[in-house]
Amino acid sequence: MEQSTQPATSESTLIVYLTRTGNTEAVARMINEEVGGTLTELEIETPYPEDYQEQVDQVASENARGYLPPLKTKIENIEQYDTIFLGAPTWGMQLPPPMKSFLNEYNLSGKTVIPFNTNGGYGVGSSFDDVEERCEGCNVLEGYSVQGGRERDGILFVMEGEKETEVRGQVSSWLRRIDVVE
Repeated sequence: MEQSTQPATSESTLIVYLTRTGNTEAVARMINEEVGGTLTELEIETPYPEDYQEQVDQVASENARGYLPPLKTKIENIEQYDTIFLGAPTWGMQLPPPMKSFLNEYNLSGKTVIPFNTNGGYGVGSSFDDVEERCEGCNVLEGYSVQGGRERDGILFVMEGEKETEVRGQVSSWLRRIDVVE
């Protein structure tokens, strides 16, 4: 349900992201450098376990039960934002439960919503479809996805050096293609 959009303005743009290893945050910062706006990390009231496998197990349980963890992050005056970027890693081939909590808590109807994703090599899974389903009445634009680290293999933050340069170029091209920047 993509419609054309006007270039985003710094004052009316919100970039909300969830990160575990820093890769999604790095992409969020690249977007912020291009479009400006308010950069906000999504945090939950009770943080996930540091241990990777414990977190994987907890997220699998939350997804199976449809549990939406309470958010520590609160967005004041969300109505002031016309364009909202939503960034998250792929967890269990899905949108992570904290991002589902965000989309459940805030009514984004009438806004332009732009998803972006980092993943461990398996792709975006159902994340972008889930954003579209949960953003009824939104103008959901084409998302951006890139492989970040592979935490299960001990490869964590990778958005540096040649990889950072490559991703920065991809992000710039993507933002121009979806008409968010000129």
